[in-house]
Amino acid sequence: AIDEYKPLDATTNPSLILAAAQMPAYQKLVDDAVAYGKKLGGSEEEQIKNASDKLFVLFGAEILKRIPGRVSTEVDARLSFDKEGMIQRARRLIDLYKEAGVGKDRILIKLSSTWEGIQAGRVLEAEYGIHCNMTLLFSFAQAVACAEAGVTLISPFVGRILDWYVANGDKKTFEPLEDPGVKSVTKIYNYYKKFGYKTIVMGASFRNTGQIKALTGCDYLTISPKLLAELSKEHVKLTPTLSVKEAQACNLEKIHLDEKAFRWHHNEDQMAVEKLSDGIRRFAADAVKLERMLKERMFSTENGK
Repeated sequence: AIDEYKPLDATTNPSLILAAAQMPAYQKLVDDAVAYGKKLGGSEEEQIKNASDKLFVLFGAEILKRIPGRVSTEVDARLSFDKEGMIQRARRLIDLYKEAGVGKDRILIKLSSTWEGIQAGRVLEAEYGIHCNMTLLFSFAQAVACAEAGVTLISPFVGRILDWYVANGDKKTFEPLEDPGVKSVTKIYNYYKKFGYKTIVMGASFRNTGQIKALTGCDYLTISPKLLAELSKEHVKLTPTLSVKEAQACNLEKIHLDEKAFRWHHNEDQMAVEKLSDGIRRFAADAVKLERMLKERMFSTENGK
């Protein structure tokens, strides 16, 4: 898909890696990760963790051979409330990329947009020069805190916001510009541009091409191959719906969020609270499944021998 659509950048997450690790085409990467985990030794748990980290990096390095830009690699979602744990794991991933001959300028480390994740991003950017992609972002409070932390990029979700409103409200269909996910990203984009934040806004998690077209003009968009295929069949001229000029004219107030204010404002948004916790649980569950798969490879009666 990358060869076909030629994107600038690409992203991975635990669910995508889990799916890919089960495909015959990628068994060599899984074997290499298993060998790496065993070579480093240590407890069973340490070996599995090292193999898992290595697998994420091997997939990232393969993707980087096919794109000119950066790849996003996710820190284990089970560390979402552990600031120091996320910092350590991020640095470990960057070291593994370095071993693979990839510099940190080509990596975005993905962190959950919890308060702890955002503060881990602040430290990684300021002290280690490690670029971060804040994911599972659903609330305006999360976006404001990310901007204040000076992270490189945020991934505000569109489709998962729509999913929540469809599941929890009477309205089941929305016109693209009325879509709650589109409106959320539009507000974040306008806020960042009005107040001169350098953080890149990358709309993510799309359910249909209407959402994508309604966010034309956004800094970046991350789009699945399926939706890229649909877009490639359309031959229409798109006029950007988002622009810096319009953003600077909008009437948003600048706010500052310390931890207490962040937690309050985020908590006021039921959708965001539920989707953030749900997203963390899902990614954590897939990380556990991936580890189980690696454990079987590494330790099931020594590979059946």
